[in-house]
Amino acid sequence: MRARIVLTCADGMNNKTVAAKQRVTQQTVSKWRARFVIHRVGGLLDAPRPGAPRTIDDARVDAVIAKTLESVPVGANHWSTRTIAREMKLSQTAVTRIWRAFGLQPHRRETFKLSGDPMFVDRVRDIVGLYLDPPLKAMVLCADEKSQIQALDRTQPMLPLAPGIPERRTHDYMRHGTTTLFAALDIATGEVIGEVHRRHRSSEFVRFLRTIEASVPSYLEVHLIMNTGAKAAEDQA
Repeated sequence: MRARIVLTCADGMNNKTVAAKQRVTQQTVSKWRARFVIHRVGGLLDAPRPGAPRTIDDARVDAVIAKTLESVPVGANHWSTRTIAREMKLSQTAVTRIWRAFGLQPHRRETFKLSGDPMFVDRVRDIVGLYLDPPLKAMVLCADEKSQIQALDRTQPMLPLAPGIPERRTHDYMRHGTTTLFAALDIATGEVIGEVHRRHRSSEFVRFLRTIEASVPSYLEVHLIMNTGAKAAEDQA
């Protein structure tokens, strides 16, 4: 904003016109215009503020960041604010501020996978293109399966929600084996076609495909996108 004020002033506009153009007050324009005239570009920086002087210099901040990124503590797989504060002889609050400023979250883990398929880019384009621009009179469904879902039931009935009291349930449960969920998402509407089966075989998957066929209007062509596991079950069927 300060740089835009100065550059606009350099075009020969007066303070009132610059203030209207940059949507600031005339006092703001006058302040930064004067500071630039006196101190040039350095005048656009913040002046020293009152208060206690900074106690953690850039070198110590760099050391905390390097320690967080390049090492792990003994007996653990990532640093916590407490452990690295003890290691670096800083307060936990200081470490928290540094981590927040640089977006460091050692406790978080995410997964990724790099494909070795030489046709990966072409296939991604085909799938994404089908999602973004499906053919006319066609429905695009994304199908997947979730097997080995534990069918659990509580030993006693749940107590309902009441004013000031949350819904409550017993801590113990009874096992009723496992179940399998087959689901297909209509990416255009967000609707899901789903079925639950006791077993996870190709015959159950075929029944699910028949359910999809029965659920889709006959005048629509179906494009089914599946991962390799579901595709193998279909091929086996």
